[in-house]
Amino acid sequence: MTVSSQLLPEKARPRGAYPHLKRAGDFLFVSGTSSRRADNTIAGAQADAMGTMQLDIREQTRAVLDNIRDILASEGATLKDVVEICTYLVNMNDFGGYNAVYGEYFDAEGPARTTVAVHQLPHPHLAIEIKAVAYKPR
Repeated sequence: MTVSSQLLPEKARPRGAYPHLKRAGDFLFVSGTSSRRADNTIAGAQADAMGTMQLDIREQTRAVLDNIRDILASEGATLKDVVEICTYLVNMNDFGGYNAVYGEYFDAEGPARTTVAVHQLPHPHLAIEIKAVAYKPR
């Protein structure tokens, strides 16, 4: 079985010692992905005029799924190749917004899915993180 890792220079650099993507044979494992951009700004996180941070779960979810799509493309895969997704939400009150956007990308024939609430993510302006597994034979 062939195993390889990829770090994509156009994506936000991981905040630890891990790749964006790991290929093991015909499976692609996408590390936990957020809405953080390569310049370290965060899609869906904006301060209002009073400096209060507003987190938009819909915008963050779109950015995360687009990031996963781009990472998979580095191996010739698409979101249609995803067989499993695990989503981490900081606030389960965001589930409805997340679920609505998720439905724009996947239908009932899409990947197996788990969604869990977590206490926090590696940055206070992140409301969501998703990891994915795809099947893409070489």
